Amino acid sequence: MNKAIIGRKAGMTQVFTAEGKVIPVTVIEAGPCPVVQIKTVEKDGYAALKLGFDEAKEKSLNKAELGQFKKANVKPCKVLKEFRLEDVASYTVGAEIKADVFAAGDKVDVHGVSKGHGYSGVIKRWNQHRLKETHGVGPVHREPGSMGANSSPSRVFKNKHLAGQYGVENVTVQNLEIVRVDTERNCLLIKGSVPGPNGSVVTINDTVK
Repeated sequence: MNKAIIGRKAGMTQVFTAEGKVIPVTVIEAGPCPVVQIKTVEKDGYAALKLGFDEAKEKSLNKAELGQFKKANVKPCKVLKEFRLEDVASYTVGAEIKADVFAAGDKVDVHGVSKGHGYSGVIKRWNQHRLKETHGVGPVHREPGSMGANSSPSRVFKNKHLAGQYGVENVTVQNLEIVRVDTERNCLLIKGSVPGPNGSVVTINDTVK
C-alpha cells in the first residue's frame, strides 16, 4: 500500500461508458488531506502517514490535539487518521494530498462505518424465516424460535443469532475500481457501493489483494 486518502461519501449516481453501458458509482469528496506527521522505520519502527481531513475550529480541540497541528504548521482538522505505507520518502509534512493521487482504473479498498439500524429483530438482522402462521403458532410470528431450554443443553449457546444492535460497525469493501477522477471538484467516482450513509467519512487506499 503506497497511496491513501480520507474522504466524505456524497452519494451515488451513474456514468456512461463510450459503448453506452451504465456504471453505478459512488461519489466521494476526497481530500484535500494535509500531512500532519510522517513516521519512519528508523524513528518509530514502521513507516506511516498521519493525514487530516475537514477543517476544524481551534476552540473545538484540546491542547494536545492542537499541538500536533501547530508543530506541522497545518490548520486543525476534525478527522485524523494514520496509514501504514511502504514508502513515505516522497511525502513532506504540511503537503496536501488530493484526489489526483489516484487515477482511473486503480483498484482500492474503502473503509467506513455501516449504516445504523438500531435494535433489530432476528428477521431484519440475520435474515431468518418467519414462524408458520398456522394454528398453535403465535401470538407472534417473528420470534427467534426455540432456545434449547430442555435438560440438555438447558442453556443458550454463545453467538446465537438473536435480536440486538444492527449496523454501526467498521466495514471494508475490497477491490473496488476507480471509474473517474474529477480534479476540479476533488472527487473520486468509485464503481459500486461503499459502506456508510451519505456524509459519512471513509478512507480509501490501495487494495491489499
